[in-house]
Amino acid sequence: MSVADKAGKKSGGLGETISVIVQALLLALVIRTVFFQPFSIPSGSMRPTLLEGDYLFVTKWAYGYSRYSLPFSPNLFEGRIWGSEPQRGDVVVFKFPPNPQVDYIKRVVGLPGDRIQMRNGQLFINDVGVPREKVGQIDNPDITAENRPIDVYKETLPNGVSYNTLDIYPDSETDNTREFLVPPGHYFMMGDNRDNSADSRLSVGYVPAENLVGRANIIFFSIAGKASPLELWRWPTELRPTRFFNVIR
Repeated sequence: MSVADKAGKKSGGLGETISVIVQALLLALVIRTVFFQPFSIPSGSMRPTLLEGDYLFVTKWAYGYSRYSLPFSPNLFEGRIWGSEPQRGDVVVFKFPPNPQVDYIKRVVGLPGDRIQMRNGQLFINDVGVPREKVGQIDNPDITAENRPIDVYKETLPNGVSYNTLDIYPDSETDNTREFLVPPGHYFMMGDNRDNSADSRLSVGYVPAENLVGRANIIFFSIAGKASPLELWRWPTELRPTRFFNVIR
């Protein structure tokens, strides 16, 4: 075999490697843009459903696609394509309306045209109270971020979706609100940690349909103590294996 042949083989091997890497990156980009996006929970606003340190997959196709479905949110088109409506009770990742560079995650409680209000800690939709049943207490700081037992209430929305909420401070500022009329093409979002959530009652406001990124579906990893998944030495004490592959409801 000549020196030229050997050089050609080496060059071909390097070219093949680069081609495989490029193809893998393009495939990852397509999957992230069209199908799934990983998302980590940065705050406690969705406790007890989602905890800080939960890592989950967000289904991108659930509500169709907007410019916010694409990396860096290029302004290529307005509105949504192949869009479908979120349902009450969906846990949704969306772009924070005052600053679309920031991702938020909350639960949809109000659809376009709904009238939403909190009265003495109970959610009202179109002047009808959402059933709210006390189901017990949680005395676990990892779940509640409080060093005392916290009351837990199960809410059941008109479409039958049920989930648990925390009531950390009875009669808090957000337990009684004005009535909100959700505009066309917008949604009303609330966190399950009702007394510790910046949501549509406060700074978030109404969320435009265009800002929806996708529906949160499944937790694939969870670690406590504000640890990074790369800190392997903390896994024995901080991992939450019972949360792995939990479906988000």
